[in-house]
This record gives sequence, C-alpha cells and structure tokens, in this order.
Amino acid sequence: MGEAIQPINWTHRMANGRIQTTQHRGSAMSLLHILLERIDPSQNMARYYVLSIEPTLFGDSALVREWGRIGSLGQRRTELFPQPTDAHLALDAWLKRKCRRGYQQRS
Repeated sequence: MGEAIQPINWTHRMANGRIQTTQHRGSAMSLLHILLERIDPSQNMARYYVLSIEPTLFGDSALVREWGRIGSLGQRRTELFPQPTDAHLALDAWLKRKCRRGYQQRS
C-alpha cells in the first residue's frame, strides 16, 4: 500500500564526549534519556536532572526536563518543538549548561 518509513539515526555527542544514537521513524521517535547528578556531601547537596526527548501525540518532539533533590518528586517542564532537530539543539544547550554547573552523567 504505502512505502515503509525509513528510520533516521540521530547521533548526539554529549558534554562528556560520549556518543548516543537515537532513531526517528516518521512521527514515532525513540526516547533519548540522560540522567545527571550533582552530589556534594559538604554542602548537603544531592540533586538530579533528567533530560529526555519524547514524541507527542501530534507528531512534534518534546524536550522534557525533570529536576529536584534525589529521593523527592521534583519538578517537570515540557517544551514542544515542531522538528526533532530543534529539540536536540535545546537538549544540547541544557546539557552543556548543567555540566558547567557541576552535574555529571550517571552511568
């Protein structure tokens, strides 16, 4: 009936130099999920920050940011983007910003 949708692979270089690949198939996109932590016992600091790119019901891409103290519910904010590339650029900007603040990727 119709052509099969060919996947598009996104290569994403994270601030720590690691490369992560996600796949985009038309309106359904694989999740990109990055977990960051900032722990400093001398300041009683134990925080997390999660960045993820998720598909929306209408074919857009959403950059979802979650943050808070480790062990708590925290906060969540979603930004919508019409193109997956725009969401990836926003994720890159947030990732660089958080790494400059001392967050490290949890392995």
